[in-house]
Amino acid sequence: MEIKVLGPGCPKCEATEKNVKEAVAESGLDARVDKVTDVMEIAKYGVFGTPAVIVDGEVKSVGKIPGKNEIKTWIEQQH
Repeated sequence: MEIKVLGPGCPKCEATEKNVKEAVAESGLDARVDKVTDVMEIAKYGVFGTPAVIVDGEVKSVGKIPGKNEIKTWIEQQH
């Protein structure tokens, strides 16, 4: 499983990345978490608000900080 956190490094983006990493750790699933900070790379996903979360190529969240439980639901659905 591949999870991408899209954002330039703002506090909301950092909080989102932290929640994603904690949710993955707590779920026990094998997932790679990548941070994408390049604006041009972010635009390739069709995302125009950050932070955004992409799980296996599917946009799950844009423009808000998702909670750990919400993230766990996404990654468990993909598993």
